[in-house]
Amino acid sequence: MFKWLHPYAKPEKAYQLSLAFQRFFMPLAICGLIVGCIWGLVFAPTDYQQSDSARIMYIHVPAAIWSMGVYMSMGIAGFCALVWQIKLLEISVLAMAPIGAAFTAIALFTGSLWGKPMWGTWWVWDARLTSELILLFLYMGVFALFQSFDDKRTGAKAACILAVIGMINVPIIHYSVEWWNTLHQGASITKLDKPSIAPSMLWPLLINIVSVLCLFIAFTCYRFATELLRAESHRKWVLEILGK
Repeated sequence: MFKWLHPYAKPEKAYQLSLAFQRFFMPLAICGLIVGCIWGLVFAPTDYQQSDSARIMYIHVPAAIWSMGVYMSMGIAGFCALVWQIKLLEISVLAMAPIGAAFTAIALFTGSLWGKPMWGTWWVWDARLTSELILLFLYMGVFALFQSFDDKRTGAKAACILAVIGMINVPIIHYSVEWWNTLHQGASITKLDKPSIAPSMLWPLLINIVSVLCLFIAFTCYRFATELLRAESHRKWVLEILGK
């Protein structure tokens, strides 16, 4: 059924495919973010309760959503790498970790900027904020664990194990506002009935969410190609690409 995927299990084919994906998704991400940010930060209506401070959600919400999405992708890739011993998936875990860490840091930073006028403080040990901070540490731990081993293959396997274990934190982040009394507001766009946000504010937010996904794919493909070249640096096809 998936015989068409078999050629891409070869590092050379995977490298070519990742670059093709990177060239496709990066322009989509850039154009989408330009449209979404200008629409949301300039033309979208002002929130009736939070005034213009709510406009930070056009950056904060996509970053927060994909901080979790990237980790789930990383954890699934890590699980498959451990079960089926696929080296390319190990490399993909290492490619995603810094990107997810950056999204998480942006979510925490913009959340603090949003929290100051709303809560009167930059930080509280709220369940959502604390579990998101733990997520940042998990991302950093995955990459640090890989770097701590002299044998990089062993380090990659250890990083995959941590990525899988850390997935337990993702549902905690998502449901923290329902399981505990927190200052953080509840879901606005993922309700089962309908989003509790005006369409004129929802559309630029959705554009940015999709655009950040495209950005994640583009950055991951670029980092995957780079890590693949490093891992296969002794191979003939890599030497040919590098002109050696």
